[in-house]
Amino acid sequence: MKTFRDLLRVALTGLYARKVRTLLLLLGPMIGVAAIIAAVGLTDSAKGDLKEKVNKLGTNLIGVAASSSFGSKDPTLPQDVIARSQSVYTVTSVAEIRELSNIIVTPYKEAKDKYEAVPIPVVASDIQLPSVLKVQLISGRWLNEFDDQVVSRSAVIGIGLARQFSYLPGEVRTIELNGIRYGVVGILSEVELEPSFDNAVFIGFPSAKADFVDTKDDRILSNKLYVRSKEGSEKVTADALRVAINLGGPNQVTTDIKSEALQLAAQSDQQIKLIVVSMGILASIVGGVGIANVMSISVIQRSAEIGIRRALGHTRSIIASQFLLEALFIGLLGGICGVMLGILSIFIGATIAGWVFVLAPWLIPAGIALAMVISVVAGLYPSVRAARLEPLETLRLG
Repeated sequence: MKTFRDLLRVALTGLYARKVRTLLLLLGPMIGVAAIIAAVGLTDSAKGDLKEKVNKLGTNLIGVAASSSFGSKDPTLPQDVIARSQSVYTVTSVAEIRELSNIIVTPYKEAKDKYEAVPIPVVASDIQLPSVLKVQLISGRWLNEFDDQVVSRSAVIGIGLARQFSYLPGEVRTIELNGIRYGVVGILSEVELEPSFDNAVFIGFPSAKADFVDTKDDRILSNKLYVRSKEGSEKVTADALRVAINLGGPNQVTTDIKSEALQLAAQSDQQIKLIVVSMGILASIVGGVGIANVMSISVIQRSAEIGIRRALGHTRSIIASQFLLEALFIGLLGGICGVMLGILSIFIGATIAGWVFVLAPWLIPAGIALAMVISVVAGLYPSVRAARLEPLETLRLG
């Protein structure tokens, strides 16, 4: 064998002549690389989708909740909480709500027994809530000043509840709250930063006072605020709100930056990625062990071929190079197939989940290189073993 081209031809012929064995050898690096590509790509796609949501919703939404002193069952915020919040110079907009309890929501009277066991959140809200949350309505309208002035029994429902009640956009529909009929005037789109709102019913504060909350005050008190701050001042604003709303009184409030929940989800995705990548590397190593085993057996099966070539004057280095080239081709083909399978997995996963398809360019060469390195390392022992065979010894093996 005088040229490198001849050596390549012999190695490729050896792989092509044993198709089933070659296919089995390919599975190890292919599965390992595919797992790594899919894990990194899907995590990056989820992160890309998260960044898109954060850019759309903003990182400056702060939640404020009443957390009263010990013994209070229904803590509320001060009556002038909006004015106190707006006194913080970094606050740009505020909306308040009151989470109501012990209200049974049903699409109609006959379904009452079913929904008694599955409570649906009912929220008294002001008219600023959608603009502060940066959420659109997919149908109808939000509560307005007219609803508050005439104390109309108007309600807006979340998109999840609309699906549960089989509500059709534009349909004239009523729902019952503790047996009192409310007209559905709109459907709120998904609220990424407050998922519980997707299955909630929203009514005005005057309607909530008239039908569900017995109080002597002119208006029922809220127990939560949603505040938009200036970009980059979230933590400062959250600290200032606790002081401004409390004003040294006995009642306490808690604050949380809503976008941090999405960031925590991203961190958990990173942990999952690390686990899956580790499993992919392990699968590649196991595949490498399989390559070493199968090629070692192949050396015994091909001992007659090796003996004849050694008798014809082929050196040990040529024999070893042939088996190393076969291992290299196994790694190359397995890496390419693994990358393609991994990319397909990312595309399918991102499409199903509705994520942004993200593939880091370095993953493709890195995946192929990893498969080739593991395959070559796995092929070292069989190559050395084949090179050490003497022509006379092959008669005993073959």
